[in-house]
Amino acid sequence: MRISKAVFGAVLATAIGIGPMTAAFAADTLDDVENSFRPYRKGFPTHPVVKPGAVINTSNIEQAKDALDDSLYNFIKQGFVEMKVNEPIDFILPETYIEATRKGLNKVSLGGSNGEINGFVAGRPFPGEPKMDDPRAGEKLAWNYKYGYNWGDNAAIDPFYWKLRNAQTASIDRMIKHEFHFLNFMHRVNQEPIPEFADNPAQVFRGIYVRIHEPFDLKHTQLLILRYEDDLKRDDAWLYLGFQRRVRRLATGQVTDAFLGTDIMIEDFEGYNGRISDFNWAYKGTSTILEPFYKHNEEPLMKGDDPDQATHPLSTYSGDSEPDGYQYVAFHGQGRCFPNVKYGLRKVYILEGKPVDAGHPISLRRMFIDAQTFTIPVQAIFDRKGDFWKAFHIGQAHPDFHLEKNKGSGVSIDDSFMLFDIQAMHCTTGQFKGQIDPSMNPPSLFTVQNMRVAGQ
Repeated sequence: MRISKAVFGAVLATAIGIGPMTAAFAADTLDDVENSFRPYRKGFPTHPVVKPGAVINTSNIEQAKDALDDSLYNFIKQGFVEMKVNEPIDFILPETYIEATRKGLNKVSLGGSNGEINGFVAGRPFPGEPKMDDPRAGEKLAWNYKYGYNWGDNAAIDPFYWKLRNAQTASIDRMIKHEFHFLNFMHRVNQEPIPEFADNPAQVFRGIYVRIHEPFDLKHTQLLILRYEDDLKRDDAWLYLGFQRRVRRLATGQVTDAFLGTDIMIEDFEGYNGRISDFNWAYKGTSTILEPFYKHNEEPLMKGDDPDQATHPLSTYSGDSEPDGYQYVAFHGQGRCFPNVKYGLRKVYILEGKPVDAGHPISLRRMFIDAQTFTIPVQAIFDRKGDFWKAFHIGQAHPDFHLEKNKGSGVSIDDSFMLFDIQAMHCTTGQFKGQIDPSMNPPSLFTVQNMRVAGQ
């Protein structure tokens, strides 16, 4: 399971200088549902070295090794970053989502092919603990992610800053300011209309809309993705290029190109932004590792004297914050590529996805899915040759320690990210202002006509 330390070290040195049907298993129980959403009700995991208040660095990395994913272990071992350990934090999802899971218990099943599911209404489709002898356990985990509560029924990230960084010098090559919007048209549990929008003849499950504000040469560029309820149906996606002033349909292969010159593919959004049927899935076990779960308001936030501010200030900042006082997570470590947040010891499911398309630029996604929230805070991505290529960490902020409008939402807030291309010694970092606010995400936003109007 581990990335070869020799291979990882060599890359660093160079850079710097579907199967059979599932067998019959016992039905899931209501207790399984409780364990799925409250895995720490009998106590949080403990570790003799990786404990609250500890700092994991080169001096104690070997004693902490079993609590780290391979990429983070190697980053710390190489001296790229030190990791502070958090107090345990419970991330309880909304009771409406949990109740929907209870109502759907044992009514959901996989179809005959990868990408087919039967009987799903809302909630977590497969709340039972995955089993190593279940050949389709990985596929069930992937469905749990697709129908997870990531951003809830709808949300906006506005503004959203990406910085393209040279990981050797920490210089910022480029900065992109944009807004992201998400809307679930179906399987809604918390915001009206419930359970779905009535006017949805195409059976769109989810929409994603992106609009670029800066830099000037990308201004008004927009992206729209519509994902259908039928997972075997390809997404529809459109791109509006500001300098061309027209909308064009996005070719399928472009979702795996570098988006806007960053280290990120469209397929990388939220950890994985693709269909279940695009990958073959395998469950590789359950573990306990450090993941970036934290309280935003209690982390080191950007200040006016931050080096990033001095060399490349965020354009909407007034001193050290947004006009409403909101501040962003700061970055530190090698190249200033790492979110300066604490990591907590949490239960994870190890899920590996291999692309169905032999021409895909990657050969493997190794996802460490958080067992409580089913977000993907930690991921390792391997290139077509099978060599380790990128580490992708997405910081999860507790909603009750964030913006006032997010409190009580139960949403695990995507709050910071790092995508580190170890082969190119380059990274893209992200700073979010995530907002759970239905008024910011009307259905009319997720239309081609809106792209044309907004581009004028």
